[in-house]
Amino acid sequence: MIVRSLDALKGTDREVEGNGWTSTRLLLKKDGMGFSFHETIIPAGEELHMHYQHHQEAVLCIAGEGTLTDLEANETHRIAPGVMYALDGHERHILRATETLRTICVFNPPVTGREVHNAEGAYEPDREAA
Repeated sequence: MIVRSLDALKGTDREVEGNGWTSTRLLLKKDGMGFSFHETIIPAGEELHMHYQHHQEAVLCIAGEGTLTDLEANETHRIAPGVMYALDGHERHILRATETLRTICVFNPPVTGREVHNAEGAYEPDREAA
């Protein structure tokens, strides 16, 4: 059984800061669950251009507000507490935080821990042996 608290992970190597976001990685690949599980905070005013080419992601907003623009379908969706979105087709997207967003995210395949977005807004694929 794995039991962790967000407070205990703050300031450790599981708290990763990227350009416009902070992610606390509660579960990583090395935990052996087959997915990774994160809390991600996006401050108000941030606009993140992302394209997860090597991962699928599901996101649940638990606080704050913003918009999600699906660049493949040219559709914009309101993001607010209780709204979930899943990037099941590796969609290019833009997430805008009109208020600070607090989200819970799941990645498949799981991240290893220190990933940040590359120039295309993606995490690089895991090159380590499974």
